[in-house]
Amino acid sequence: MKFSNLKDIALLFLRLGTTSFGGPAAHIAIMEKEVVNKKEWMPREHFIDLMGMTNLIPGPNSTEMAMHCGYNRAGAAGLWLAGFCFIFPSFIITAIFAWIYKHYGSLPAIMPFFYGVKPAVIAIILDAVFKFGKKALKNWQLGLIGAAALAASLLNVNGILIILIAGIIGMLILSGFNGNLKTVFPFTLLQIGNLLPSYSTTKLFFVFLKIGSILFGSGYVLFAYLDGDLVQHLHWLTRQQLMDAVAAGQFTPGPVLSTATFIGYQISGVKGALASTIGIFLPSFIFVWILTPFIPKLRKSKYTSAFLDSVNIASVALMLAVTLQMGYTILIDWKTWTIVVLGFACLFQFKHLNSFWIIAGGAALGYMMNII
Repeated sequence: MKFSNLKDIALLFLRLGTTSFGGPAAHIAIMEKEVVNKKEWMPREHFIDLMGMTNLIPGPNSTEMAMHCGYNRAGAAGLWLAGFCFIFPSFIITAIFAWIYKHYGSLPAIMPFFYGVKPAVIAIILDAVFKFGKKALKNWQLGLIGAAALAASLLNVNGILIILIAGIIGMLILSGFNGNLKTVFPFTLLQIGNLLPSYSTTKLFFVFLKIGSILFGSGYVLFAYLDGDLVQHLHWLTRQQLMDAVAAGQFTPGPVLSTATFIGYQISGVKGALASTIGIFLPSFIFVWILTPFIPKLRKSKYTSAFLDSVNIASVALMLAVTLQMGYTILIDWKTWTIVVLGFACLFQFKHLNSFWIIAGGAALGYMMNII
């Protein structure tokens, strides 16, 4: 392991953690552009394998992809460094918003600046879906699996269920599998937090550790977990405070789960922010640390290789479904359509263009369109 590799990881993921907006699909698209296209740390096929397996474990997908990329570059040290560097900027920015909210009772009026950012994010995701799709679509059977996964996602079928069923069907069809299939999920966490006194920082840590260990799906799923634990069961927050916390996680760069930082600060200040942030992200570090070394070995068996191929095409389908759903709510006029078309054209034409410039350009263009 070279020090220069660790330095590369730190600089890249600190930058991405500071500038990556748009949620997990956009973050993964930006990472692919950086680690596959520009830096050539890994082939696109391996990146897609990592993305597919990330969908099978709980936790924030884009943060886990950062960890995978760090491991690929510099082993276990790279994994922990990449994850920390991707999370840290979001933690700081969200903590600042949390302080403002606690002292002044409201969040800064930032959302108007995001009119042009949102369609720019769609352009980035579409570019990634196009590239991933070309690599993942290896035959017509995978095409059918991908189409079925897309339809199921648009019908709001649970994402992890789609991924698992796609993998199993693909393994049966593509490899001639004739054995017994056993799937084990070792993701149960004891309710240790229930034994601790209310409002203790340790209890706060265990609440978020539990959520980080079982969370599959989007920010809406996170909202449901937080509402059940923090609003209805523990009564630590009002629902309005929770909605404001989720909003803070949505419009800050980096992982959406920085919502935990905001909530922890409201409940127990700086100690609470640290405890909740460590609690919700720690399971992802452990899951990825255990899983990553085995992914290349899965390609050596025709059964697990077929499973991976099917999981990958389903993952691309889920990304496309997210993009279509985002587009339905964001692409509402000719201005937003113009930004997304121009953004996609730039990414398609200039292969090594930094995605940050697409986001910055979208923000500037959207602002100008609305003042003319």
